[in-house]
Amino acid sequence: MASSRWNRIRNVVWPRMGFRRYGTYLRKRVLRLSASPHAVGAGVASGAAVSMFPLIGLHFILGFVLAFFTRGNMIAAAIGTAWGNPFTFPFFFAASYNIGHWILGGEPIDAASLDATGDKLSEGLFSGGLTAIWPAFKTMFVGAVPLAIIVYAVFYVLVRVLVTRFRMLRQARMAARRAERSGDMGS
Repeated sequence: MASSRWNRIRNVVWPRMGFRRYGTYLRKRVLRLSASPHAVGAGVASGAAVSMFPLIGLHFILGFVLAFFTRGNMIAAAIGTAWGNPFTFPFFFAASYNIGHWILGGEPIDAASLDATGDKLSEGLFSGGLTAIWPAFKTMFVGAVPLAIIVYAVFYVLVRVLVTRFRMLRQARMAARRAERSGDMGS
C-alpha cells in the first residue's frame, strides 16, 4: 500500500519513462494531432501561457478556457500545461513576482523586507488569512500577465511552424512511398 502511494507521488514529480522520453512523447503527440496548425499552436500556447499564473490546480481549466476563446485544440492545451511543472514553477513565480513588483512601482526588495516576510511565514502561511498572502499573490498575478502574453506568442509561432513543417515533410514522404509503390507495380 505504502509502496504504491510512493510510486504515484514519484510519478507526479518524475515521469516513469524519464524526462527525455516524456518530452519526445509529448512532442510527437502534439505533432500528430489531427487539428489545424492554428488549433494545435493556439492550444499548446494556451496551456503554456496559463502556467505563468500562480493558480496551481487551475491550469488545465484555464488552459481549456483560453484555448476555447482562441479556437485552440483542447488536447494541445492540456499538453501545453506540462510547461508548468514542479521544476519550472519556482522560476515562473519568481519572474512574475519581480515583474509585478516592477509594474506596481514597488520599493526595491531589501534584506529587512525579506526578514519581515520570513517572520510572517514562520507564523504560518495562512495564519493571517488571505490578507497575509494577498499582496504577494496580487503582485505575482500582475507580473504573470505580460509573461503569459510573451509565452503565448512564442509558443504559438513555434508550434504552428513545427506542425506545418512536420505535415509537409510527412506529405512528401507519403508521396514518395506512393510513387515508389506505383513504380514497382508498373515493372
